[in-house]
Amino acid sequence: MFGAGFALGPIRVLWLEPRLGVVAATLCEAPFLLLAMIAAAYWIPRAIRIGAGIRAMLAMGFGALALQQAADFVVGTALRGLSATDQVARLASPEGAIYAALLVLFALMPAIVNRISR
Repeated sequence: MFGAGFALGPIRVLWLEPRLGVVAATLCEAPFLLLAMIAAAYWIPRAIRIGAGIRAMLAMGFGALALQQAADFVVGTALRGLSATDQVARLASPEGAIYAALLVLFALMPAIVNRISR
């Protein structure tokens, strides 16, 4: 998932945001991130043979969210020069609310997808 966001982020920031604005660019990126989440939530538990129990899926989702947020923080700090305060403050913006909603879905997606598909 981090790879998908890392690949799509520059497209959004450098190409879409100047043309469409920040919120519209974020909305354009969101479906692609959602598709990547669904694919990863379906494929990874099967690849590493994790049981489909709700607790295992929630642990996987929230563990993945913690790792993703740590990586996002490092990239935001190292590559974009954003402080931790700046990164948290961005969640209060409209595009930050879209991102926060995607983060919640990211954490819950293994439980959602594997409850439906198994």
